[in-house]
Amino acid sequence: MFGDLEIGDIVLLQWGAVIGASLAAAVWDLFRRRIPNWLTLPLLAAGLCQAAWRGGLNGLGGALAAGVILALPFVVLYVFAGGGAGDAKLMAGIGAWLGVLQGAVVLAAVALSGFLLAVVVAAARKRLRSVVSSVAATAFRGLVSILSGAGLKGVAGVQAPAHPTLTVPYGLAIFMGVCAAAGGRMLWPL
Repeated sequence: MFGDLEIGDIVLLQWGAVIGASLAAAVWDLFRRRIPNWLTLPLLAAGLCQAAWRGGLNGLGGALAAGVILALPFVVLYVFAGGGAGDAKLMAGIGAWLGVLQGAVVLAAVALSGFLLAVVVAAARKRLRSVVSSVAATAFRGLVSILSGAGLKGVAGVQAPAHPTLTVPYGLAIFMGVCAAAGGRMLWPL
């Protein structure tokens, strides 16, 4: 299937797959507050298959590495901070499609988009000041835990001050980051 495609066609296929999947995930997350396995797992499987088809075992290995790299921060958030597992699986699928280099650009864009979305949501709910103070207090406790020699075990026990939880549909941040990275890819090809 990929043998007749030009490099430009493959790039469009890769970005089309991740933009389409992240759009579907954003819409689903906005209305259902979760990202379903029926979306993320086929995205991951198809990304691994296209990488193996194009690059053999090396391509498959690169796709697996990219999937792990992009999913890892979201797995950490899932384990320690109550983030969504669907976010991690979606990012793994995006990594499998795009590879390490383009995936790293997406990861940075998603992190920035998530930050901006959280600020907008907090400001809209008139909770920006309490969110900023909560984040600062938690970061300070984590830093003290690390500097006191407790290491990462101590950081895992650090809890944010008790406030009502402010959540954002991170699928939207992922879609925003993917679109920003795709736009950057069009302006500055790698």
